[in-house]
Amino acid sequence: MPVPTLRPADPVQPPGTQRLLPLKIVIAGGFGVGKTTAVAAVSEIKPLSTEEYLTEPGAGVDDLTGLQDKDTTTVALDFGRLSLPDAPIPLELFLFGVPGQDRFVGLLWEDLARGAVGAIVLVDTRRLDISFSAVTYYEHLGLPFIVAVNEFDGAHRYELEQIRDALGLPGRVPVIALDARDPVQVASTLLTLVDHASASASASLQDAR
Repeated sequence: MPVPTLRPADPVQPPGTQRLLPLKIVIAGGFGVGKTTAVAAVSEIKPLSTEEYLTEPGAGVDDLTGLQDKDTTTVALDFGRLSLPDAPIPLELFLFGVPGQDRFVGLLWEDLARGAVGAIVLVDTRRLDISFSAVTYYEHLGLPFIVAVNEFDGAHRYELEQIRDALGLPGRVPVIALDARDPVQVASTLLTLVDHASASASASLQDAR
């Protein structure tokens, strides 16, 4: 699906105009992989962020290896909205960023996944091991997901098939690269997920027949 022009939808749709298809998307991944950044990059509204400053009691819990400059973390969710009225199917995407620490796995992740069309799992190649929890969670949940490699400045660039092999991903799961600060790249990643979720739904219907 081509990337449409990024522009906010009209605040009030005039009578007779085509309505946008609302879709919920989860943006997941380990601690500090860029989820808050990705939501903020494309949101047409001021993102809702529940970031709090890291405290000394969390020093033994949150691994800051490679993140010495990070001083905040998401403790509940990030929320943003992106309207794509020029897409082949006009879309209104509701973006939910999930806390990355393993201690939040459970009811919070389950609640945020409820009603979602799919998930984007952001990964950082410098700390690939922290991505396994999210990958395993959405595999077991049966929610369509893609893996997006956030290419941090200075990080080693691996071939995407190397990332797939390292995470043990089946061939049906798309693996792409992006810069989470770039609105166009994030929007393209969101559309890749929508396409993947649509294909997964079609395949499930075929299997059920």
